[in-house]
Amino acid sequence: MAGSSHGHTPAAWTGVTIAFIGFTVAGAFMVMANPVGFWAGMAIVVLGGVVGAVMRSMGLGQPKEQARALAYTAPAATREPAPAATREPAGAES
Repeated sequence: MAGSSHGHTPAAWTGVTIAFIGFTVAGAFMVMANPVGFWAGMAIVVLGGVVGAVMRSMGLGQPKEQARALAYTAPAATREPAPAATREPAGAES
């Protein structure tokens, strides 16, 4: 995961931060039994997704060519299995 730049963009950070604030607001109003405040917090969560998508379309997200290259990278090399041991166990007589 560390080799990819998944989520390391201004669009991702901004969208997730706004959504986190929305979840916090919604959770606080849920505990206070205030449905209007809860739905306002949920609207902030949706706003976070919209802001992240708009920023990505403005070029502040991961480039599509890079995302495609990272998703379909072939394995570097394959290993062959080790040969089976041909020795008999200790104490066994032939």
